[in-house]
Amino acid sequence: MVGKVIWHVTMSLDGFIAGPDDAMEWAFAYDEPDATADAVRRTTGAILGGRHWFDVAERKYQGRRGIYGGKWHGPVFVLTHDPPVPSPDAGVRFLTSGVPEAVATSLAAAGGKNLEIFGGRLARQCLAAALIDEIVVHVAPVLLGGGTRLYGAEPASTVRLERLEASHGRELTHLRFHVAK
Repeated sequence: MVGKVIWHVTMSLDGFIAGPDDAMEWAFAYDEPDATADAVRRTTGAILGGRHWFDVAERKYQGRRGIYGGKWHGPVFVLTHDPPVPSPDAGVRFLTSGVPEAVATSLAAAGGKNLEIFGGRLARQCLAAALIDEIVVHVAPVLLGGGTRLYGAEPASTVRLERLEASHGRELTHLRFHVAK
């Protein structure tokens, strides 16, 4: 069985997935029980992130150990043109291939479970290559006014989505979409 490729992200109401200076504390403030996020975490076998995501995660959020508040353990792959030598974490592998090859390598390492994409730039590249199967977005009731946009600041191709799920918790709205191909 081959898993899906899922982009899982929390977004402010004004469309940002990170605030100014890569701030994510606003997202961590909404730590509420959520069946959608728990299902994504449980079915994730590996994570593929971009180099910017990795650097920010290492600098500010405990790197791989901080993923899902320390509740997830597994291989993390980082797609980069400039890998550090050696890797600062034995559970992190740096890939220098193209996006399709990085997704294939990471998905194979997921062992039949899903591959989760971390990082807005990488997710956009994966969408452009038609490699993402689903997008799961948790919308937070906050306006950040700046930062990293969900789908980037530059014009991009239209991506058609089919809603699979819409639910809400105490404060967050949870949306799950299939990416039409």
